[in-house]
Formats: sequence, C-alpha cells, structure tokens
Amino acid sequence: MCGRVMQKGPELPGIYSEMGSTEEEVASAWKALYNGSPTQWLWIVRRIPKAERNEHCLMRWGLIPNWVKDPTTMPLMFNARSEGIQSKPAFRGAYKSRRCLVPVDMFFEWMKTLGENGKPIKGPKQPYAIAMADHSKFALGGIWESWTDPATSEITRSFAIVTCPANSLVGTIHERMPVIIAPENYERWMANIEPDPFDLMVPFPSEKMDMWPISEKVSSSRYNQRDVADPIEGEPLL
Repeated sequence: MCGRVMQKGPELPGIYSEMGSTEEEVASAWKALYNGSPTQWLWIVRRIPKAERNEHCLMRWGLIPNWVKDPTTMPLMFNARSEGIQSKPAFRGAYKSRRCLVPVDMFFEWMKTLGENGKPIKGPKQPYAIAMADHSKFALGGIWESWTDPATSEITRSFAIVTCPANSLVGTIHERMPVIIAPENYERWMANIEPDPFDLMVPFPSEKMDMWPISEKVSSSRYNQRDVADPIEGEPLL
C-alpha cells in the first residue's frame, strides 16, 4: 500500500505541464506536504481530456468514482491494486481513460512485525522513508475521477495511487509498494495511445532506490515538518 508521501511542489522533471489550478485553489487547499496523507489535496499531472497538453492540478487523495451517489457510504480508496484494476467497477473507468502521475520526493512505509506464525502482530511498527537513489523527484502512477455532488452540482476531482508487489528492497519491510513510472514512460501512462499499459505496473528496480529508518513523527498525519524524513540509527536491512 501507499498511505504517506512527501510532496514539496508540483514540478516533475522530464515532462512539461501547465498550471491547472487557480491561485485561490492553491492558497486554500495546498501547502508543502512533508507528510502528505489521504484526504489531503496533492498535485497530480494529467493529460487534459480531448487535448494534446498536460497540466498539474490539485486533487483530493482518495478516489470517488463518478457513479457514486453518496461518497460517505464508500470506504476511502486511496490505493488501487494493479491486480484487477482493469475490471473492478471502482477503478476500471479511470484506469482506461484517466491515468495520471503523482510527483513525490519520497514515500513512507511501516515495517510489519511478524509473529511465530508468520502473521503480523500488533504493536509499534518501524517507519521508513523510500526515495530514488539520488533523492530526485519521481512519479507514482495514479488514476483520477471527477465526481459531481447531485445536491449542489459541485465537482470534486480525486485520485488514487496504484500499487503493485514490492521489489526486493521495499519487500524487506512490506509486501507492496506504489507503482513508479519512469520518465520515458510518462506520456505512455497518461495518454490513451495504447489502451492498456499494464506492463508498466511492475516493481521498480531496487538498485535505483534508497530506503532508511525514520522516527515515529511520520505516524501522525498532523506532523508536517521537514525533519519528518531525517534518518535514525538502525540495523542495515540488506
């Protein structure tokens, strides 16, 4: 899964995109997110429907399918598993026509503690920060939707991050990870040139990534300071 990210800004090296949010929307909905979590507004990069250009705009993290009558009756869908994304009613429409990129500086995950039976046990979990090896910004694969409130006609745009099985690095702490889209595949992921870029939803190469233990500060979604990803002493994982 992927439930926390760091996003310092909207830029994503390797692709050109125009501003798709007003100054008022930016002022009211976004600030630098060092510990971004579901229900918050994050920057995504999408292909403008029926246009040959890209834009970065703010969307709420937590997908609301466009056919939902009352989103309060739905679970918060902040992740979409790659397995079944083509056929599940909540995801298939967005996956087919509304794929997007989520620019991040890193994401966070918690190491599960397993009991003697091999199953996770309750108790404190050690959080980790996960980034590119050179700590450059990168893109997570996402899908987005527009939902219209039947009572007010107000439109809410939302997204989910696509996940896949973990690579050998992330797999030392968790069985899943977000899909990472390489720069050479940005356009293919967003455009409908091919109906199904399913082959892109695979674990990103471990040798191109870095991971380190961090403090429990990240466990509180209210904590949004730069030091959230500062490393702490810990045993080497590999």
